[in-house]
Amino acid sequence: MLSSVLAVAGCGPIFARGGDVPYVQTAAPVVEAMLALAEVGPDDVVYDLGAGDGRIVIAAARWRGARGVGIEIDPDLVRQARRAAERAGVADRARFETRDLFTADLRAATVVTLYLSPDLNARLRPRLLAELRPGARIVSHQFPMADWTPSRTVRLTVDGREHVLYLWIVPARGGARAGGAGASRDPCFGYRVGPG
Repeated sequence: MLSSVLAVAGCGPIFARGGDVPYVQTAAPVVEAMLALAEVGPDDVVYDLGAGDGRIVIAAARWRGARGVGIEIDPDLVRQARRAAERAGVADRARFETRDLFTADLRAATVVTLYLSPDLNARLRPRLLAELRPGARIVSHQFPMADWTPSRTVRLTVDGREHVLYLWIVPARGGARAGGAGASRDPCFGYRVGPG
């Protein structure tokens, strides 16, 4: 299948695909900064919504020991991500699904990464707050989430282009301690997630 490619000054390649946003590759230093901002570690399950070629999930598994799930609507990109995970030796910890990000079950995620659009971020916010456990981290590359004030914002320059990363922490519900009760068996990988 042929992809259309568009080059925009200061951006990585932008590939046409199905869905609401184009696929734009995230530069490796930005991927590293996103994972660092979320403090991703071996106990985390990272979900990348709009995963593209899988680079964020693969990096989380390879460099931080996490497990991950990439949700991507384009089946060609999912196949590419699966091959890349095999080559990186992390296929046992990195899974990719061809799915609409609005239908994906996010309950197992401890970290969610996004590089979508302001509109999609705003539309996802209610689902993220409803499905993610208190203490889960959400990191968005470049786009805020409506009027939800981020816990932290990081700016970095890569190849002459400024990138803005936003971090939100899912708040406790009904007085529950963030990151506390509610650890469960992860249906994706069959191991325990939650506090120690």
